[in-house]
Amino acid sequence: MDILIVGGGGREHAIARALSKSPKTGKLYCAPGNGGISAIAECFPEVKATDIDGIVALAERLQPDYVFVAPDDPLVMGLVDKLNEKGFKTFGPKANAAIIEGSKAFSKSLMKKYNIPTAAYETFTDEEKAVEYIQKQNSYPTVIKADGLALGKGVIIAKNFDEAKNAVHSMLVDGKFGKSGSEIVIEEFMDGTEVTVLAFTDGKTVKPMVSSMDHKRAYDGDEGLNTGGMGTIAPNPLYTEKIAEESMEKIFKPTIAAMSAEGRPFKGCLYFGLMLTKDGPKVVEYNSRFGDPEAQVVLPLLDTDLVDIMEAIWEEKLDQIDIEWSKSSCACVVMASGGYPEKYETGKEIKGLNSDGQAVAAADSAYVYHAGTKVDGGKYYTAGGRVLGVTAMGGDLKSALAKAYSAVKTISFEKAHYRTDIGHKALGK
Repeated sequence: MDILIVGGGGREHAIARALSKSPKTGKLYCAPGNGGISAIAECFPEVKATDIDGIVALAERLQPDYVFVAPDDPLVMGLVDKLNEKGFKTFGPKANAAIIEGSKAFSKSLMKKYNIPTAAYETFTDEEKAVEYIQKQNSYPTVIKADGLALGKGVIIAKNFDEAKNAVHSMLVDGKFGKSGSEIVIEEFMDGTEVTVLAFTDGKTVKPMVSSMDHKRAYDGDEGLNTGGMGTIAPNPLYTEKIAEESMEKIFKPTIAAMSAEGRPFKGCLYFGLMLTKDGPKVVEYNSRFGDPEAQVVLPLLDTDLVDIMEAIWEEKLDQIDIEWSKSSCACVVMASGGYPEKYETGKEIKGLNSDGQAVAAADSAYVYHAGTKVDGGKYYTAGGRVLGVTAMGGDLKSALAKAYSAVKTISFEKAHYRTDIGHKALGK
């Protein structure tokens, strides 16, 4: 089967690699793709993931058997709906289901209505009322979120009243996140440990994947600004079998049932961001697609053919297949441009990669997922904030991390930045 993947980051590289391993896969295409993806798929850099008409026109030209829509923006913008109208089979939710990520106000009200455990909250469009509410609650830290999509950066954890007031002003008045921040959610701060669980679902059945732990802050020790993710490990050792069972009964199944009851059946990959609190697991956020960099550590552990799963979801027969997972551990260390997630430079040559974009000195022990790269004349250059996701598997987390960091040290580019403490919390350090 010929498959077109929409997107151009590390997540899409992980999806492309997983699909390329299937004997059922014919040609792989990717729009826009990136330098690393171009080693395993034909890329169309001129067609952006958010160019809905452009993607549909490309699909009509290539006539793929499936279109795998990976990023949040095109899902929320209704790309799946448009492709289905043209007769294409797809992986990913329609717009009316992708709203679970596209609007935090929607997802919070869904959880309230269907008694799905989450933090107490209120939504606001008026600065004065929002500030009044913060004063009344008088509980810090407090969490202020932009309602819409903001590249994983639309969340501010305010330590005191002044920080909270400034966060509200920056979103509602200064328009820091544009339209995404024209409505905000203010919620109680949940104390505990975060865990990510991605799940395959066909709108009726839900099958969770291996758990993972993301590292959102820019610097070691969880310091600095929130990023799209600086590294990740799987499985998350803090996510026990008991917690998994509780999450399944109180969160995963009720969420899928709630979406169907609302006339918004969710098909594809649903991302559950959970907080393990003293009162049990609670939902921090939903995403309507594979996480990035979570996909980079979860998909390598998938033993079942991803094409078979994709077909089962399209046909709504997910209950009829068994999904097998490796017992290994996987770790991903993100190498970012200096200055990310704020101002950074691109166009820096990346040293230590072979013609396929893999680490010359560690190609047997690690796999390099490309997030923001371009290839020119056989050389790779930086083209984004997050540049590479250096990933390795091992018999346990310690060995997976050792391999990943060992490979990181063989790759370099000017002002490269990465965290040196990925997985430390999971190892009890």
